[in-house]
Amino acid sequence: MKLVLATNNKGKVKELTTMLQPLGFQVVNIGAYPGFQEVVEDGDTFTANAIKKAVAAAKFTGELALADDSGLEVDALGGAPGVHSARFAGEPKDDAANNRKLLELLAEVPEEKRTARFRCVIAIAEPDGKYHTVEGTCEGMILRELKGEGGFGYDPLFYVPEYQQTFGELDAAKKNAISHRGKALQKAREILNHLYANQEG
Repeated sequence: MKLVLATNNKGKVKELTTMLQPLGFQVVNIGAYPGFQEVVEDGDTFTANAIKKAVAAAKFTGELALADDSGLEVDALGGAPGVHSARFAGEPKDDAANNRKLLELLAEVPEEKRTARFRCVIAIAEPDGKYHTVEGTCEGMILRELKGEGGFGYDPLFYVPEYQQTFGELDAAKKNAISHRGKALQKAREILNHLYANQEG
């Protein structure tokens, strides 16, 4: 059974494919379907954006589709960048520029107030327009400098006290087990298993 990932973000595709493969789905990136117009993520919540992307991909491909919308919520910034995480520093998307902007905004913020979390909402859409959503979060702190070469986005700045490492330093398996996307995907797997069983039945 095919499962289309409604993203062209290489980092996300790699993470999601690794985590979804054990379920027995044939995981395909939306890039394999020429003509699909990238969805404008204009929702004011992660949930709205994830649903919009998943429903569009499912309708276009006629397959089960999975989309995630995720981002960083920094308490000292009132929850920003939030849904604007990917384009925090403006267009085009630029991880390095986003990280620079975050560090500049937090320059005067003391260590104990640099709390943040990654939040992820995953939407799974069926070709008939039905959809299901799940959410995962991971709490951490924002460092004053980048650490680690792994991951993508804000990973080198997001420090997980429990592991004393950033997402950029953690190995992929450990990160996937504790991350916001990993937690949301664990819940998504239950929905996918259920849909798969229904399909088989």
